[in-house]
Amino acid sequence: MNYEELLIQTALADDRIVVMTAENRALVRNVPQALGPRFIDTGITEQTMVGMAAGLALRGRIPVIHALAPFLTMRAFEFIRTDIGIAHLPVKLSGYIPGFLSDGNGPTHQSIEDVAIMRGIPGMEVYCPADEGDLLEMLPAIWASEAPAYVRVNHKKTGYTHRAFERGKAEIIGEGTDITILVYGLLFENALKARDLLQDQGLSVGLVNIRCLKPVDERALIRYSQTSRMLVTIEDHLLTGGLYSILAETLLKNRMTANTLSLALNERWFTPGLLGEVLANEGFTAEQMAERINSHYKSHEYA
Repeated sequence: MNYEELLIQTALADDRIVVMTAENRALVRNVPQALGPRFIDTGITEQTMVGMAAGLALRGRIPVIHALAPFLTMRAFEFIRTDIGIAHLPVKLSGYIPGFLSDGNGPTHQSIEDVAIMRGIPGMEVYCPADEGDLLEMLPAIWASEAPAYVRVNHKKTGYTHRAFERGKAEIIGEGTDITILVYGLLFENALKARDLLQDQGLSVGLVNIRCLKPVDERALIRYSQTSRMLVTIEDHLLTGGLYSILAETLLKNRMTANTLSLALNERWFTPGLLGEVLANEGFTAEQMAERINSHYKSHEYA
């Protein structure tokens, strides 16, 4: 099953669901035939789509809306904040090609601020699945919730079998006393490989999939700040406002600190290219991340 098949299956079982797009049908090409009038394409009008979705939600519908992530979260931000956020309506925002998934696009089409923007809206939930399997595991609960939600759609296949999803809970892949890697989204697969490389070098390394960034699993963040000598946050997002910021906020709120390393984009957009080229150019291949983590760990004498 893929995203579209799950969406159609869910919508056919629940006639409250309305599928909408701002002329971005990559994820929903077969939905019009399946849902008929419950599929609405507003054209390249993200703000209009969000406003219409809010109106439908006020009338008991559950709109699942689709657009390119940068235009959904930035161009339509005021409408999301005001029409959906303030009223706390159950509109589900599916952001397509977020982060490094927008590999061939320049800065105007890169969505590397979306987590920061969306989590700043009171009541808005933020989800960042690691791969297609994780996405499909998470969506039924997200769509069934009464809360507004932003989903960083990630339909990349990894072959990893994820555990059952629970709102606000991280997925613990493994535990380690030297280093714990905290990651979400596309970079999960390379983080998993980086963990294996570090373990081959004799380090005890844990890995946590922070699949839900809001509400975040604060207990997990606090726990691993205490049980590991170093925490590493990995994200295809700007340093400001993403997982590193969430970790810092959580620790400060609890009067705690931790030895940390953040692998993120610091005050810059990424150079466009094929995905493999982007990962290599920005230092996010498994080998590059393992080397950076190991070097930081040893140079700071955490051992």
